[in-house]
Amino acid sequence: MSYLRPNIDRMHAYVPGEQPKVAGLVKLNTNENPYPPSPKVVAALRDAIGDGPTLRLYPDPVASALQAKIAALYGFKPEQVLVANGSDEVLTLALRAFVGEGQRVAYAMPSYSLYPVLADIQGAKKLELEMNPDFTLPERLFREHAPLKLVTSPNAPSGVAVPTKTLDRLCAASRGVVLIDEAYADFADDNALRLVKKHRNALVARTLSKSYSLAGMRVGFAIGHKALIEGLMKVKDSYNVNRLSQVAALAALGDRAHFQANVRRVKATRERLRDAMLAFGFDVLPSATNFLFAKPPAAMTAKKFYEALRARNILVRWWSDPRVSDRVRISIGTDAETDRLLAATLNILAEVK
Repeated sequence: MSYLRPNIDRMHAYVPGEQPKVAGLVKLNTNENPYPPSPKVVAALRDAIGDGPTLRLYPDPVASALQAKIAALYGFKPEQVLVANGSDEVLTLALRAFVGEGQRVAYAMPSYSLYPVLADIQGAKKLELEMNPDFTLPERLFREHAPLKLVTSPNAPSGVAVPTKTLDRLCAASRGVVLIDEAYADFADDNALRLVKKHRNALVARTLSKSYSLAGMRVGFAIGHKALIEGLMKVKDSYNVNRLSQVAALAALGDRAHFQANVRRVKATRERLRDAMLAFGFDVLPSATNFLFAKPPAAMTAKKFYEALRARNILVRWWSDPRVSDRVRISIGTDAETDRLLAATLNILAEVK
């Protein structure tokens, strides 16, 4: 006998990237920023903790200071911003607010594998469409009706960005909400924030995990029309972002120079790694993210390459899903980590010749 709701009993849980505790491991599997956050973040946290008296108090329930900071930074009003416990919470709240049990949520795959999990939790019907072979959106996504459509841009795991004009067309063609999941937008050349000012149904989700190096603090946000944000506010947890995370996020957003320098370093290493992998004979998709999606030369499968790297204490991501099983996803690390990856790759390729 199960005490679970039937849809929870049947579903498969989301599987996060592996977080092993191995000395000397080069960890390139979860798209974490290889560089620390701004020193101002650490200083702000120390000041906030002090002797600990404020930790007994609940945090600001809407993170109003952070909400105002985000609004000013991106050119919106505070009431158009929701601060969340990572952008994953934005996705959860969107399902909760916009999709009733038995209603449809639409998305294209392969993409973020959390989408079907959240749909199953909500008891929603999944309209899961196949991406085109070049990882562009299928035309059917534009034609079908659903109260909520989810699009990751730049996409994961491919790294390919959806052109803003395509997202513009999707918003115009859709009667429901279009949530554009921009977790990696800071590493891209364009983003969809301007669509929020054009379309009442456009909702953009962002995170401070990647470009701001705050994955451990769990801070994200949504920007959208006031009515959409009001709906999300109704269904969020009372105190969804803790006091220290709010302090850290404010400090990180306040140090644009550090953020921009880190993004430049990641992008430069990304291009260096891509050039080297292409020279090794890999097929590497163009990336607008902090990772590469690469197919090894014909002499070696992606699974074998993943296993060979793992044997050398280098961890990348591989999926058994046949749609993407011919590639590995490689997070961008430091220059030293990249050098170690490239040396290991050269060694592995020499062994299979």
